[in-house]
Amino acid sequence: MPYNAQTSKLKRARNQRRALLKLLAANIILHKKICTTETKAKSVRPFVERLVSVAKKDSVASRRYVARFLPKNVVTALHVVAAGYQKRNGGYTRIVKTASRRRDNTRMAFIEFV
Repeated sequence: MPYNAQTSKLKRARNQRRALLKLLAANIILHKKICTTETKAKSVRPFVERLVSVAKKDSVASRRYVARFLPKNVVTALHVVAAGYQKRNGGYTRIVKTASRRRDNTRMAFIEFV
């Protein structure tokens, strides 16, 4: 059993955590780069990369799969972004660590498409 395969729970219930990941993924796709906490960036990275990998196929099934997680305008934007990664086999995003947030000293990071 893969005991180490768990991700961070982000101090949220399951439905709240999923909603947060969907929102962060939509913002990354629309804006190409967002600033968030390092833990949230590490949590959303596999989710976004999986969506890009599915969207690269550009079939009806892939559009329907992505539409389960993202709004309609983000689905079309994702397929435009994924078209640029046809020859890349993974590693579509990068996390760049920045200075800590001043008010609570939380580690911050940018997550962006490569």
